[in-house]
Amino acid sequence: MAERFDWDDLQSFLAVARSGRLTLAARRMGVDHTTLGRRLTGLERALGTNLFERHATGYSLTQQGERLLANAEAMEGMALSIMEDLAGSGGSLSGAVRIGAPDGFGSFFLAPRIGRLGQQHPDLELQLVAMPRLFSLSKREADIAISVAQPEAGRLHARKLTDYELGLYAARSYLDQGPPITGIGDLPGHRFISYIDDLVYTPELDYLPQISRDIRPSLKSASLVAQFRAVQAGAGIAVLPCFLVAGETDLVRLLPQEVRLIRTFWLLVHSDLRHLSRIRVTAEFIAEEVRRNSRLFHADHG
Repeated sequence: MAERFDWDDLQSFLAVARSGRLTLAARRMGVDHTTLGRRLTGLERALGTNLFERHATGYSLTQQGERLLANAEAMEGMALSIMEDLAGSGGSLSGAVRIGAPDGFGSFFLAPRIGRLGQQHPDLELQLVAMPRLFSLSKREADIAISVAQPEAGRLHARKLTDYELGLYAARSYLDQGPPITGIGDLPGHRFISYIDDLVYTPELDYLPQISRDIRPSLKSASLVAQFRAVQAGAGIAVLPCFLVAGETDLVRLLPQEVRLIRTFWLLVHSDLRHLSRIRVTAEFIAEEVRRNSRLFHADHG
């Protein structure tokens, strides 16, 4: 029969399961790594099973650990809901919400707007992580994630935000100095800006092969924002989202009839957290801002 264990032990388990490293988990929890190690050992002894495989590079979950993870996350979500309910905030939100988003959407669309939510709820701490990467909600890298790929598995709630259009753009200064572009066949003779091949974090961003396999980019960056700045400076042509180019009068859209790509933004929330008020309200704010500005994601700005 399993011994009793307390909630602190489960929190320790979750921290290590999400980080994969004892020292990193201990730092995030604000405890000594030896203390955290004792808690894990005590939990495994109480449950009568090994929860982790210990490796030189870190910790990985055993089959029993995977089973516990789902239940521990459900308990965590319930505990957070109880705390929120008993706090009785009277309509005022508090606590932290971390939003993970692609750098283009996060920096150009969300950053100028998310401050209004903070003004409505002064005790709410909004953390915007705008980076070109995928965010793991199960590891609590973010509470809400904006993704260009719909998740296939996991305890996630996915909501479609919007389709968005992308096209080819270049600065007028670049076009004035190069040969004319009248069709796709003219593109391989121009300088292109694109992603670094081995740093493309999702296949939805691999645009150029869909346009022409003869295009060879001369400038590459993992950051969409960096690509956009390079296009502004006249360094070449790039595939850019229309919402990123809105209002940029010095940029010209090329071959809009021949080159029109459509992708989708998804809003992802972990199923155990989606009913928390601060998560729910933040997610609704983002969805409403996208809805109110829907023309930005489809219009031809050129």
